[in-house]
Amino acid sequence: MIVINLQAMIFAKQVEWKRHITLKEIAEATGISRMTLHRIVKNPAYNACTEHLDKLCAYFQCDIGSLIRWQPDEPAQQVFAA
Repeated sequence: MIVINLQAMIFAKQVEWKRHITLKEIAEATGISRMTLHRIVKNPAYNACTEHLDKLCAYFQCDIGSLIRWQPDEPAQQVFAA
């Protein structure tokens, strides 16, 4: 699955830019709703559209590889009937 590292990116940019960054600030700068940003933070596997990913990369001045990563899906657990 593709995982969006939005929370980690926010923390990294707060350190780099030496200031606090809020979801409200990101929402206002990108046009992405605060609720959508909140969903991405709470569920990193959120199915974000490429337009949102593009806007986030532009805001954070990063390439897509810094914002998302691929993580193998966990294998389904087998259930054995007795």
